[in-house]
Amino acid sequence: MKPLLTRLPVLNYVLAAALAIVLLTRGQSDTTSLLIVSSIVMFALCCSSAIHLLGGRAALHFVLIALVVGWGAEQLGSSYGWFFGSYTYTDVLGPTVGDVPVVIPLMWFALTYIGYVIANLIVWQAPSDGIASVGQDIAMSLLAAMIVTAYDLAADPYLVYVLKAWVMEMKDGWWFGETVQGFFGWMLTSFVIVFGFRLSLRRRAPAAALPVSRGHVMVPLFIYGANMAFQMVAGHPVETRTIAFFAMGIPLLSALCGYARWQRPLTPTGEL
Repeated sequence: MKPLLTRLPVLNYVLAAALAIVLLTRGQSDTTSLLIVSSIVMFALCCSSAIHLLGGRAALHFVLIALVVGWGAEQLGSSYGWFFGSYTYTDVLGPTVGDVPVVIPLMWFALTYIGYVIANLIVWQAPSDGIASVGQDIAMSLLAAMIVTAYDLAADPYLVYVLKAWVMEMKDGWWFGETVQGFFGWMLTSFVIVFGFRLSLRRRAPAAALPVSRGHVMVPLFIYGANMAFQMVAGHPVETRTIAFFAMGIPLLSALCGYARWQRPLTPTGEL
């Protein structure tokens, strides 16, 4: 597995470039195919980054927890109206498992992984705080969930009214026609995923699979920033473009300040 490990940094940069190209293309003419491709590339990039920064074992736990919890929450939401309010997915997001498009659980992992890293950079000036107390796990999981939900403030109206990825039963909510209950669902689901991952670290702290340079830690920040830029350019209604700048820009800038203070490289254990 060593040859595969040594290629992780290159893979990260290749996938990051691919994501940037897809997002730029989507900004010109957003289609179902481009949306699905960007989601898959983002998932692959976050998987590669997580293996690099956290090690293969921790990354696998994170992916499995996010996929199961993310799919379960969305299935209950689309079938019974739990958590997010009553809604039905259209065929815009492609093939489904049950009522949920395959790309949706993939995005739950990508976004919660990014939220985990950004939250740690803000508070601890490091991409991971390792094994922590339950109180710290709860607080950091809440912060990560808020960072993830900040992404949704502009993404939700765009996906509903421009791409028509799903249809909300309630169309007169407080947030550009969207029900505020949806944000409760985003907070709860994100919190459960990150908290579940943090609890999985109880017996063994995450350890980088390869030496980590400062540039490697920038990958999750780049993804968050690229999505912020997309929302600022293409967000709908137009008010969400300003909202995206502040809602996502504040945690991103705070994480960059933490990144600037991060001094100690992560050390590898050789695991995958």
